[in-house]
Amino acid sequence: MKKMLPWLITILLAITLIAVVAVILFKSLMGGDEPKDSAAKAASNAESVKVEKLKADERVEVTSVLTDIMTNLSEPEYIVKMGLAFQLDKKATKEDFEKIKEIQIRPIIIRTLSDMTKEQINGSKGKDELCSKLLNLINPVLPKGTLVNVEITNFIVTGL
Repeated sequence: MKKMLPWLITILLAITLIAVVAVILFKSLMGGDEPKDSAAKAASNAESVKVEKLKADERVEVTSVLTDIMTNLSEPEYIVKMGLAFQLDKKATKEDFEKIKEIQIRPIIIRTLSDMTKEQINGSKGKDELCSKLLNLINPVLPKGTLVNVEITNFIVTGL
């Protein structure tokens, strides 16, 4: 029995290791229904949001503007200067957003831009990707309510 004990332990460890690897492979190959890239996440989030046509005055009541965002891109020889408009779901959400936009929202935007290259941000596809990434990053930090839409109001990329 003493000679079989190390063999039994080795066999049990091997079976456990094989089971763990099988579970990990199954989850990664089959994956969840959750999309991997930010554009697909934004598209899936957009499906759950009910779209309402807002009048101009109502849209102004739930929209917050953040201007003069300026930072380097991941390529240090390029800088970006931009402004964004954030459409929120309710007026109360906008009031909370206004309180945290300089201390929480601006740093999120700067970090996101700092990870992007000039090529990634150029064109409408790059700007759409940036907007969807910001939508997914900002929604979790809102105290209540949701961010419905992010739009770029002005945009300049220039070399140093």
